[in-house]
Amino acid sequence: MADTSVYENPLLSRYASRAMAENFSDDKKFRLWRKLWIALAESEKELGLHITDGQIAEMKKYADDINYDDARRFESEVRHDVMAHVKAFGKQAKSAEPIIHLGATSCYVTDNAEVIVIDNALDMVLSKLVNVIDKLKKFALRYKDLPTLGFTHLQPAQLTTVGKRATLWLSDLEMDYYNLVHLKDCVKLRGVKGTTGTQASFLDLFNGDGEKVKELERRVVKKLGYTKVYGVTGQTYPRKFDYNVLCVLSQIAQSAYRFSNDIRLLQHMKEVEEPFEKKQIGSSAMAYKRNPMRSERVGSLARYVLSLPINAAVTASTQWFERTLDDSANKRIVIAQAFLAVDAILNLYLNISENLVVYEKVIAKHIAAELPFMATENIMMECVKGGGNRQELHERIRELSMEAAKNVKQEGKENNLIELIKADDMFAAVRDRLDGILDAKNFIGRSSEQVCEFIEAEIDPILQAHASELGISGEVRV
Repeated sequence: MADTSVYENPLLSRYASRAMAENFSDDKKFRLWRKLWIALAESEKELGLHITDGQIAEMKKYADDINYDDARRFESEVRHDVMAHVKAFGKQAKSAEPIIHLGATSCYVTDNAEVIVIDNALDMVLSKLVNVIDKLKKFALRYKDLPTLGFTHLQPAQLTTVGKRATLWLSDLEMDYYNLVHLKDCVKLRGVKGTTGTQASFLDLFNGDGEKVKELERRVVKKLGYTKVYGVTGQTYPRKFDYNVLCVLSQIAQSAYRFSNDIRLLQHMKEVEEPFEKKQIGSSAMAYKRNPMRSERVGSLARYVLSLPINAAVTASTQWFERTLDDSANKRIVIAQAFLAVDAILNLYLNISENLVVYEKVIAKHIAAELPFMATENIMMECVKGGGNRQELHERIRELSMEAAKNVKQEGKENNLIELIKADDMFAAVRDRLDGILDAKNFIGRSSEQVCEFIEAEIDPILQAHASELGISGEVRV
């Protein structure tokens, strides 16, 4: 049961998945620290330092058994989290106590572990991102031929299709996908660099043998499942990496925000609606309301994520020489919460995109109210083909359009432009063909083909590369 007497982070209690929360947990972090200490000891032993198999075996025995009470007590005494855990680990693995953390600085465990946690979190984001792409692909194909009003400046414009509009959301996510993949390709561990990045302590351990120091780093990194390592560092990995991470997360949030705003506008027009559960309440006062709660929550969380890259930019900009500690408390908050928020956003995006409701008759009604104005050029051209005067036809259509617009805006009536045109002898040449000319599908250009071509050329290769990860559904916790 939650302690209701203190503040509880809603990212944990309401929004993000348990899997993402566990990724940033103390258990994950401190087990990685112990894994790093074990990898270091093993590699040092392999390269000739006096470390026994028994010491390493005892370290492995307690690798996942974190004695938190001891660590907290030690930290209250020494005010240093890494040394507190060195002492706690040594209290359990008594024979190994003399060689735990041998030659290392705190950032050997903290920074290498942070990179691994971030890398694992990126994998989780990537998996959910491609699942959103998959769901939007299916939606786009299903509605690729359904005409709908396009909007520029939020004013009715040329027709598009519901599916074509969905490809705009897909295109944003495609860019995010490749930015995320590029970031993943650039992940490097800090490696084994020592206190100021010079590897001096390790050079001393190996009696000046620089090749052994280089081999030590290669072996440690390999034991952790990586191959790439920063060639040079100060005490920490470059904090610009954190900025790059937050920029990619921000871009994903931007795409989701844009999608959520479109859905909110479409729901206002009663054309497309996010899922609304049987017992869901839209308003405590207005019982009839169907508020777009999910989309609003996406926007709310995205706004927070969009604000975070500047934080990391300041941190990266204010690192003094080989390192300063004013990044530490900040990083504990910002990195984890950015991932928790994006995880929550993608959960909502998954839920919305796989359960969108499209009201085709409402869409058709809105088209019918605007299409007569948009079709006037087509009508005029057909009359010219029948022998009419283009300039005279243009003026007459202008007059009739003004009359129809007055009926709509001032009288509150339906758009009767087509009836006015049918009744006018100047347009007799097309009178019997107006219904065909006004078929909405004549005004969608290559929308249908563009949907298929875009998905086949750009989206399907992404989904094929992640076929084993598809099938995730989004959960809305509250």
